[in-house]
Amino acid sequence: MSYRGMEFSFLSVCFCLAIIFHQSSAVSGETSVPTILNLGRKEKIDLSGTVHRARKIAQTPQLGWNSWNHFQCRITEGIVKTAADKLVSSGLVALGYVYVNIDDCWQADSRDSEGRLVPSPVWFPSGIKAIADYVHSKGLKLGIYSDAGTRTCEGKPGSLGHEAIDAHTFAEWGVDYLKYDNCYNDGTPNKLRYTVMRNALEATGRDIFFSMCEWGQDDPALWAYDVADSWRTTVDIGDTWRGERKREAEQED
Repeated sequence: MSYRGMEFSFLSVCFCLAIIFHQSSAVSGETSVPTILNLGRKEKIDLSGTVHRARKIAQTPQLGWNSWNHFQCRITEGIVKTAADKLVSSGLVALGYVYVNIDDCWQADSRDSEGRLVPSPVWFPSGIKAIADYVHSKGLKLGIYSDAGTRTCEGKPGSLGHEAIDAHTFAEWGVDYLKYDNCYNDGTPNKLRYTVMRNALEATGRDIFFSMCEWGQDDPALWAYDVADSWRTTVDIGDTWRGERKREAEQED
């Protein structure tokens, strides 16, 4: 595997993985209220005094590297290890860039005989646990990807209906972050599907940052603070100014 150009691609995709929105809203039909984050406590408190879920691992915006924009389905364990090395050698880890996140296509095409997700034997022959151990040895955290549907956006096995076993699998592997997408869902309201995975992650006893990727479909700023640690407000972004200006225009319409 050649990593020529890795330096450039690393810098181009090393970004804030998601923006945490701490603006809450009261029950539908009532006036929205601004919120504050009490950095000394585990909960978020809006100015009306209402307490909302906000864990210590999510008190600042998460920073790090994500594989999707540049590598998409060409991701391998060697690339992930190189990204981890670059976060350290570049000094970015000292600035808070601690997440090394594997996006879609890390999975094999089917689950194993026990119903567990398994990594691709071609692209991740050492397994995710070994990758997590390597990332942790660098003082970093490992993120992984799944989907709140029957399949991921690239057609790999999704976690809908398998939330408990997948959450425990991620915890056993030492995963620190889950990006949870929204493709091939069954039409169940987003809040319900994402709450099931939130509960499954919390039941593992491991702190796993829960990044909700429902593309802003159901106005997550009005409810996601009680479900996830961060949430998307748009569909996929691209690393070009033209693409982002077009997206901004579409959102304004």
